[in-house]
Amino acid sequence: MAGQTREIRRRIRSVTSTRKVTKAMELVASAKMRRAVQAVLASRAYATQAWELVLNLVERTDPALHPLLRPTSIPGKPAGKPLGVVVISSNRGLVGGFNAQLVLEVRRLLEKSIGQATPSGKIILHGKKARSLITKFRYEGVADFEKSDLLSGVEEVRPLAKEVMGGFIQRRYERVYVAYTDFVSTLVQRPRIKQLLPLQRDVELGAIGAQSEPSAKLAALEYLFEPNPDIVLEALLPRLVELQLYQAVLESNASEHAARMVAMRNASDAAGDLIDDLTLTYNQARQASITQDLSEISASRSALES
Repeated sequence: MAGQTREIRRRIRSVTSTRKVTKAMELVASAKMRRAVQAVLASRAYATQAWELVLNLVERTDPALHPLLRPTSIPGKPAGKPLGVVVISSNRGLVGGFNAQLVLEVRRLLEKSIGQATPSGKIILHGKKARSLITKFRYEGVADFEKSDLLSGVEEVRPLAKEVMGGFIQRRYERVYVAYTDFVSTLVQRPRIKQLLPLQRDVELGAIGAQSEPSAKLAALEYLFEPNPDIVLEALLPRLVELQLYQAVLESNASEHAARMVAMRNASDAAGDLIDDLTLTYNQARQASITQDLSEISASRSALES
């Protein structure tokens, strides 16, 4: 009996230590999440309006003016180039199903593209935890970029944007998508895939607080290009691609920290419940041991008196 209570005490100490660790990780993730959400909310309206402005401009110009607007395939003919998919995942685990759900969405996209006579995709990684697409599912990886938990500026995603735009302009990719997790709230994060190139209208990036349609005022504007539309688009479109990737990384970072905070909170709660159960079991075992000792003493006394 003494050995049983000793083992229960050891387990209680072990679970208590684990709960301290998960609680600390929850607090750290909460602080990081607050900073990441502030960055998302600060840039979301700007990214949405910039996207609407350029797409409104594109509708009034010839798509042939810039290679980022031209589709690589010829209409009416089957596509012959693979898809390029930028996968923005986390660097570390302990985030629940955050990365698994994102990988699942990417696999669905690539399997669907194969059914449309398009060769399998090429993966551009931004974050370590999506490497299973290359190691486990055997998709071709073409680049792997380092990812920061908190971005200091759009210049951090510029190398990624150059790789994406260069591959599309050189016709290595049929289309380019970015797969990330959209931050909706602390408890809700949605994995989604957005077509990045060629540019097209998208109404879901940063769904919270973003306009889904261009305003009537923006749609009614007339544009006069100086010195000419080609030069304006040449300067504007690469910046827009960088901005969209930057916003996607911000959304993914906020979602990652929120998912980790919730996962660590659930782990802390589960550890607390386990400690309560172990404490109850320990008290029952201890009480049983005391009762047995008292019974033995009473039996011994009765034997001596007889």
